[in-house]
Amino acid sequence: MIDLRKISFVLAAAVCIGSLYGCAGSSPQVPTPDAKEFSIEETTEAEEETETEEATEPDTEAVKEDIPPAEGMVRSPITNEWVTAERAAERPLAVMYPTDKAAQPQYGLDRAEVFYEIMEEGSISRQMAIMTDWHDLERIGNLRSIRDYFIYEALEWDAIIVHFGGPEVFVKEMLTRKDVDNINGVDGVLGPSYGAFYRVPKGTNNVHKAFTDGNHIDAAIEKAGFDREHRTEYYDTERWRFARESEPVELSERSDAVSAVNFDMTGCYPITKTQLAYNEEDGLYYRSIYGKPQCDAVTGTQLSFKNVLIESCTSGSRGGGYLYMHVLDEGHEGYYATGGKMIHVTWGKTADYETTRFYNDDGEEIMLNTGRTMVFIARTGQDSFKADGAEYHL
Repeated sequence: MIDLRKISFVLAAAVCIGSLYGCAGSSPQVPTPDAKEFSIEETTEAEEETETEEATEPDTEAVKEDIPPAEGMVRSPITNEWVTAERAAERPLAVMYPTDKAAQPQYGLDRAEVFYEIMEEGSISRQMAIMTDWHDLERIGNLRSIRDYFIYEALEWDAIIVHFGGPEVFVKEMLTRKDVDNINGVDGVLGPSYGAFYRVPKGTNNVHKAFTDGNHIDAAIEKAGFDREHRTEYYDTERWRFARESEPVELSERSDAVSAVNFDMTGCYPITKTQLAYNEEDGLYYRSIYGKPQCDAVTGTQLSFKNVLIESCTSGSRGGGYLYMHVLDEGHEGYYATGGKMIHVTWGKTADYETTRFYNDDGEEIMLNTGRTMVFIARTGQDSFKADGAEYHL
């Protein structure tokens, strides 16, 4: 048993000695011992263990979430999923795909981490896939030409662009810049092919039969001397913001959220009649075009996304049926959907390599949920879409 009287006496004596040898010139003072001030309460072993556990017990979910599933893995800056450090550092491809019905199904679609659909001439849209996991693909395509507004979207990922030509008058200036790396299926003023493309079947001139693959792209990058890793002078390290997986974005908690289980994008893309359907079991939106699931030609996997962004921008005619789409702008409207709910947003992107950012009506930059993202870019004052039957004009 601890003798409190002895301890009090010892402590009091220590204080007195300390006072005598304190600051120079001070008068020594002898404090009056106070039993309450110097008493030491006894603590049981059980109490000590409990206090120690409470002080050191970590946030289990947070700790688990921050531990890589394997050594050397990091969070992807594109999806927030766990990937190898090498893959996170490597520049992605930006691959141009057509939406034409005759071009379906297509190869490599199931590797798209961000997928864009934007209108082009002839009232039909075109697609672009941002992908980092492409090296083992035995076929990619079919491939089609690019428009300048797709280039702006590709640059914000510091991507290597893979395309099959394009309207020279509108894309030449950008594609021939020293900072823009592209592999062009049509050798010429827009850049060389580096031997990366072929037709299937061989010798055909069908516009929907141009392809490449992982090995050919790998060899083309080597031949061109393109940087494989992100270029610090161009890469925007401030990417989209992602919520923790243990604390996902729940739009239902917002008073301005509306139901968005089924999307009908016909008002934006009248030929493909693109649709999305939300699956509550896995929390993903599944994509369809021409009334059928849009699937990868090899795996049969239907395209699916955790996040959906709709971006409305100023547009117009350039003549000859070609459009301009001002994807470098700010203050325009849009929508963000995840988990079967949707909110209104505004967006901004003012420089080539800058990330397009989206803000809720409180002026806060939104957070996305971990996973792949579908981006629809539409025309202000002209396009519309439906979410669960309700129509929204852009």
